[in-house]
Amino acid sequence: MIYFIEDEKSINEAVFYTLRNSGFEVLGFDRPSKFWHAMGEKLPDLILLDIMLPEEDGLEILRKIRKNSITSKIPVIMVTAKDSEYDKIIGLDNGADDYMTKPFSMLELVSRIKALLRRTKANTPCETITIGNLSVNPEKHIVTANGKNITLTYKEYQMLLLLMQNKGVVFSRDKLLNKIWGYEFDGENRTVDVHIRTLRTKLGECGNLITTVRGFGYKIGE
Repeated sequence: MIYFIEDEKSINEAVFYTLRNSGFEVLGFDRPSKFWHAMGEKLPDLILLDIMLPEEDGLEILRKIRKNSITSKIPVIMVTAKDSEYDKIIGLDNGADDYMTKPFSMLELVSRIKALLRRTKANTPCETITIGNLSVNPEKHIVTANGKNITLTYKEYQMLLLLMQNKGVVFSRDKLLNKIWGYEFDGENRTVDVHIRTLRTKLGECGNLITTVRGFGYKIGE
């Protein structure tokens, strides 16, 4: 699945037609708010991102993607009219994997997408993370507890994966809020505690693997 964020209709239509005829699934968004909503439902294999957008600048979107541990590895190609050397450097330095300037060849776009997906797949670990009877497959976004598939919300999945990837590491509420929600703990916010409680409930017996470190935060495993 490819997500394409572009508010110019003519470019949207051309890219959609080309990608779909090249065998790709693609969803387009003319507003960053729609893109973030979709990201909360399902993560894409690759993102095509314009810079000059309403609501939110494309570079800021890129920074948020790279800051979040769950989305940081998603390949991103900047597709923009900003074609100076400085603009390219800024885009690449902020974490873009590739940079194409408008107007561009649709055949070249498809070629770059395929090349980037090949590199990403080759470098992506496919191993399932398992602690006790709880398993997470980061590539397929599948969670199983005692052999049963568990349906989680996006934030619940993000938090579980972060804990599973850092077995035995204690995460404070402040750190969890910053990594998963992107803002600081104010001393009264119960967001983390509520999500941990619902996560434990959904995991059943495996929920006991999530340990509370009194007065500090949470961890999984020794």
